[in-house]
Amino acid sequence: MENIEKHIKEISGELPEGVKLVAVSKFHPVESLRAAYKAGQRIFGESRVQEIKLKHEVMPADVQWHFIGHLQTNKVRALVPYVALIHSIDSLRLLECVDSEARRIGRVVDVLLQLHVAKETTKFGLTPDECKELACGYALEKMPNVRVCGVMGMATNTDDEAEVRREFRAIKTVFDELKATQFADCEYFKEISMGMSDDYRIAIEEGSTLVRIGTSIFGEREY
Repeated sequence: MENIEKHIKEISGELPEGVKLVAVSKFHPVESLRAAYKAGQRIFGESRVQEIKLKHEVMPADVQWHFIGHLQTNKVRALVPYVALIHSIDSLRLLECVDSEARRIGRVVDVLLQLHVAKETTKFGLTPDECKELACGYALEKMPNVRVCGVMGMATNTDDEAEVRREFRAIKTVFDELKATQFADCEYFKEISMGMSDDYRIAIEEGSTLVRIGTSIFGEREY
C-alpha cells in the first residue's frame, strides 16, 4: 500500500495546473483505494456500476466516482445516484437516458462524448462526424439534467509515438471545433479525457485535462 501512496504523489506532482488525475481503480480492492485516498486522491475511475455502488458505500463521501467503461442504457438508473462524471456517452439515446434518470432523482449529471479514433475496432465511441452530429442534437434546454462537459478518447495501443500523438491531436481538434460552435457559450465545456499509464505524458502535451491512470498506481488488475 505504501507503493500506491508513493505512485499517487509522484504522478500528481508532475501534472501541470489544470490537469486532473483519475485513478483507475476498477477491479482493485477497497484497501488499495483507501491507500490512494490517504495520499490525497479523490477522483476514482470505475467501469462497472455495481462496483461503484459497493465502493461508494464504504469510501469517504468526498470521493468523486467517474464511470469510464462502456455504458448500457439498462445500467443508467443504477449508476446515476453515485456518478460525478460519465466519460463514455456514445449515442444520443444514451445521453437522453442519462438525462431522464437524472431528472427522476433531481440531479444534474456531467458527461463526456466518447470518440473512437484508435485503430482497434474493439474500442467503443463515435467517429468525429458522429460526435459533431450528436452534439447538434444536444440542447441544454431540452436535456437540463445532463451537462456535456467535453470529450473522451483512447489512442491505439502501440509503441508508435507519432501515431498516438496524431490520435490525441484528432480528439483535441474535435473538442476545439465543438467549443467554437455548439458549446461556444458553455463555460463548463472544458474537459478532454485522454491518456493512460503508457501515454498520459503525450496526452497532456496534446491538451488533456483528465488522465486515467490505473496500472502505474495500483499495479496489474485483480480480476
